[in-house]
Amino acid sequence: MTDLVFGLPLWLADTNCWILRSASSSSECVIIDVPPEPEKVAAFLKERSLRVVAVIATHGHIDHIGGIPSLVEREENLDSAGRQAIAVHLHPADRHMMRDPIGTSGMLGQALAAAGFSTREPELVHDLADGQEVKGAGLRFRAIHTPGHTQGSTCFMAEVGDLGAMLFSGDHLFAGSIGRTDLPGGSMEALMNSMKEKILPLPDSTLVLPGHGETTTIGQERATNPFLRGLLP
Repeated sequence: MTDLVFGLPLWLADTNCWILRSASSSSECVIIDVPPEPEKVAAFLKERSLRVVAVIATHGHIDHIGGIPSLVEREENLDSAGRQAIAVHLHPADRHMMRDPIGTSGMLGQALAAAGFSTREPELVHDLADGQEVKGAGLRFRAIHTPGHTQGSTCFMAEVGDLGAMLFSGDHLFAGSIGRTDLPGGSMEALMNSMKEKILPLPDSTLVLPGHGETTTIGQERATNPFLRGLLP
């Protein structure tokens, strides 16, 4: 998008990996979601001389977290004692998916393990609560717990440079659509309640950067998204 916000669509479902830095921090970055192509993420970071200081997961599905263990275990991301130095932030309701990606992802998880990807839970996983802030690289991300796609689905509000308010919506809200709710832990009622109470009241100008597909705005989705009609006057 800009020299502060980079989007990498990766893996089977073109899952967006968002890489962000602030205008005051040219070398540090925060990553939101790491699909199971960590080598491409690492190559992107090396090319731009960026160092990861925090990883945030919008939810626990493997297309969003499958690359996290391998990325944080890379040599350049360890401390001087060889320990993992990057904290991973995830809502506790989805922690079981990070803890057991094979058991919770079936054949996809098994395929990752067979391909040599790490499936170990990272050493530093911090539970997220609704309203909590994650800080790093001169940025602040406010967690908005939005259950529905999964029980731990979480969106994140941030301001980066002069881009204004932006919402990283994971698989909760897309351009013209919403997240599916037919997988374990999903609930259409919970998703719509989260949308009505926490997301649609945001200003129209709020930029939405979803887990898949193109960016949009809250105003655009409120006006045109067929799934959201009737939620707000």
